[in-house]
Amino acid sequence: MAGMTLPQYLLKQAQEHPRDVAIREKQKGIWQEWTWAQYLDEVRALALGLVAIGLEKGDKLAILSDNRPQVYWTMVAVQIAGGMPVPLYQDAISRELQYVIDHADATIVLAEDQEQVDKVLEIRDHLPLAQCAPHCL
Repeated sequence: MAGMTLPQYLLKQAQEHPRDVAIREKQKGIWQEWTWAQYLDEVRALALGLVAIGLEKGDKLAILSDNRPQVYWTMVAVQIAGGMPVPLYQDAISRELQYVIDHADATIVLAEDQEQVDKVLEIRDHLPLAQCAPHCL
């Protein structure tokens, strides 16, 4: 495993253990599970979507979301697409988000829900590099 990137590790696990559970999340008291093969499918679809909305090699993508499986899928998908993920705290105030997004030179902001989109829209004029991509995770 040493020397492997996260995308390489995901591919290895999906090939060697496709039906094994890779990640779990409790939703309304019920555990949801995704296998390594499903994890890879989600990441692959996200990577293609990110490229389709304009993510290019070397771009930084800010992720504004609660801690959930989709965040981890997105972070790996960004890496597969050649970018760098910049995870943000969803409870940060707009001014704090502006500082991180601006200093990271993030060119795309992916927000989990309308509350997060509203925070980004509030600071949009102060983010010269970032495009708003108000897609729900």
